[in-house]
Amino acid sequence: MIHADSELEGLTLTVYLYVAKKAKPVGPRDVMKGTNLSSPSVAYRHLQKLEDAGYLAKNEYGEYIIKRKAPIKGNVWLGQNLFPKMWLYGLVFLSALIVELVILFIHFGVEDNEFKVFFLLLTLITGGAAAVFGVEGWLQNRRKPSASSAE
Repeated sequence: MIHADSELEGLTLTVYLYVAKKAKPVGPRDVMKGTNLSSPSVAYRHLQKLEDAGYLAKNEYGEYIIKRKAPIKGNVWLGQNLFPKMWLYGLVFLSALIVELVILFIHFGVEDNEFKVFFLLLTLITGGAAAVFGVEGWLQNRRKPSASSAE
């Protein structure tokens, strides 16, 4: 049994991500087909585990819907999409890089070489950080379980 505070993993995480991505009520057969499980009973078992943990609720037709978002390590929910936190960090550094480039462009002709060298180094460091976080987010996104095989 899964406790509400524990981390989802394995097939249970895959089933949860599938239900979250569908954004509509799904039954065990839908989950079985969408996540390539061996039988509806396996899908039902994982759906029951998620319901017991409080992440899913069953409607009057016996289909499951998301009751609350599960915290998934290293990721953040934006709407119904799951994004690696690294992408958000990369976006912050990319925004800072754009501001730095605008400032550098505006002041390039009027400032001395010391300012230009300082700002070019700052821009290189910020660009490097944005690139590292972007690549790490991309790698993390490739490693997460895919719930989109039926889309």
